[in-house]
Amino acid sequence: MPSAAFAQDTAAEDEAAVEDGAIIVTGFRASLESAVNKKKTSEVIVESISAEDIGKLPDASIAESIARLPGLTSQRLSGRSNSISIRGFAPDFSTTLLNGREQTSTGDNRAVEYDQYPSEVVSQVNVYKTPMASLIGQGLSGTVDMRTIRPLDAGKQILTVGARGSYADLGKLNAGSKDFGYRVNALYVDQFADDTIGIALGASYVDEPYQIQEFNAWGYPTDAGDAVIGGSKSYVTSTQLTRFGLNGTLQWKPSATFTTTLDAFYTDFKDDQVKRGIELPLYWSAATLSNPTRSNKFITAGQYNGVKGVVRNDVFQRNAKLYSFGWNNKYEGDDGWKAVLDLSYSKTDRNELNLESYSGTGRNAVGATDTIRFTSGTQGTVFSPTLNYGDYNLILLTSPQGWGGNQTAPNGTTIINGQDGYYNDRIVKDEIWQARAEVSKDLEGFISSVQLGVNYTDRSKSLVPDEYFLGLTANTNGTTSVAVPSQFRLGATNLSFLGLGPMISYNPLALLDAGIYKLVPNAYGDVTVKSYSVGEKILTPYLQANIKGTLGSADLTGNIGVQANFTEQKSVGASAVYLGNLPNGAPNIGTRSQADSTRYTDILPSMNLSLRFPSDLVIRFAAAREIIRPRMDDMKNSLSFGYAFATVAGVPTAFITGGSGNPDLRPCAPMRSI
Repeated sequence: MPSAAFAQDTAAEDEAAVEDGAIIVTGFRASLESAVNKKKTSEVIVESISAEDIGKLPDASIAESIARLPGLTSQRLSGRSNSISIRGFAPDFSTTLLNGREQTSTGDNRAVEYDQYPSEVVSQVNVYKTPMASLIGQGLSGTVDMRTIRPLDAGKQILTVGARGSYADLGKLNAGSKDFGYRVNALYVDQFADDTIGIALGASYVDEPYQIQEFNAWGYPTDAGDAVIGGSKSYVTSTQLTRFGLNGTLQWKPSATFTTTLDAFYTDFKDDQVKRGIELPLYWSAATLSNPTRSNKFITAGQYNGVKGVVRNDVFQRNAKLYSFGWNNKYEGDDGWKAVLDLSYSKTDRNELNLESYSGTGRNAVGATDTIRFTSGTQGTVFSPTLNYGDYNLILLTSPQGWGGNQTAPNGTTIINGQDGYYNDRIVKDEIWQARAEVSKDLEGFISSVQLGVNYTDRSKSLVPDEYFLGLTANTNGTTSVAVPSQFRLGATNLSFLGLGPMISYNPLALLDAGIYKLVPNAYGDVTVKSYSVGEKILTPYLQANIKGTLGSADLTGNIGVQANFTEQKSVGASAVYLGNLPNGAPNIGTRSQADSTRYTDILPSMNLSLRFPSDLVIRFAAAREIIRPRMDDMKNSLSFGYAFATVAGVPTAFITGGSGNPDLRPCAPMRSI
């Protein structure tokens, strides 16, 4: 029977093989071994995953790789993993770092979306489940730290090239969409000048499709006590994801005690979606229900008469560019003194365009209505219409339900009668400047070393909404419906999974560019109050003592320390102002700009202890005061008003409603021990 091979034996064999000029092949076993060693030797409770080889994590996505770890799961968007939940908490309760530095996000809050980061340029991911004083930017549920390769630490020349393909098994659901995709990557690592200069350059490009069939009911009202489908807003969605990522690291070690490192990271991320479907107002419309089949308090089948469907050709385009730069200087003296100075900058520019386009048999009450039979079950609802929604002569560009009402010029002239679509472009900017300095000293005795440092973070985030009603240029009298010009017709999209058959298909952006649609500014105050600018400045001094001693036959290691967070946050936004009543009794609402700020301090002690027995058993204990900062979009200094009419004592009365953000929000700070 062959003897077992231990890690040190394997390492010795590998070293000997290298000396003989052999090629060493490592795989997922090496990744697991590295992760286990990191978890075992760490002084905090940490989960770790390492690349199988340089430039190769075991999954195509960073989020999917992290989701392998205990206590973590990924959340999916359009079929791909893009965010992480730790211990069941929402992504907003965790923090993500890149090489120990805080990163801007492509979302509206602090949570990082991981599909921005090519997995090929990440060599290791550490997830800290407990904090320590020297860990900056810690989250309440955990802290994810993605690490890129350090060329001098690699110690050898590396060149990797990879490629893979993908296939969407649902096929091409929308006209012009794709079902095949690919991703390619390359990484080069080398050392020069007697291993005093190291360079690492990585690039990755992804072009992948995602296809989705979705069923979405408006809800289930009751008819004679039985629930029935109240409406349908279901689509087929085709997404084309493209991402170009670059990563570079330059290291210089002029002496045995000093190393300086420059990092740069860039991604250009585009998520283009086409959504096509038929929105069916049913019970909550002028349509009537007939011939229902009732079973167990649920209407499983029936017929709606007089349905005025809204054929939707919608476009969603998300473009985000992320920039991240870092400069680290590290001194490690022979006398036990160490010092670190780290400067970093992270920025995200993001645009999100959501363009809705409507079509149907005619404007408002004009045009044919449909008689639709339906069958509802555990898998949703399947419909059987009598109209052909793929007929370009029947289905016209129009406002079938008259949504949006009339938009008029200052002289009272009607510009559009019922919106033919809606144009919403959200412009978001996020920026972080960070500086950190630390000195430490190795000691002899129970306190093995002491770290004293300070970190300063300056973050700002802003949103500017750009919203318009979409109207037909030819709609000068408020009644026009227009057929889709032949040069813009893209054939038919198949909605057979809903039983609806074909529907007309076109690109609303092409119609807008050609002048068939026009943009009418949405001047209502609710658009203005969506804009905001939030700033946050945090000064964090910290002190940490590292422990290394014995307790009986076991070794006791760990750390104890404290952070102090001195925070100043401010917000500028628009506030709705009540200007009296309009002639119809509705409130007249205006807007004004306003700013507010606040300051507060949080003291965050932490302790991590590990009792290490000769049998390789490790018992851990951790206790800390942790905080999670409020959502950045909740700190906006915006106040909005609305109104609703109700009849009081037989008299129609307008009631004012409203809501606001709060720039004075403080962190949530529970105590937790593990």
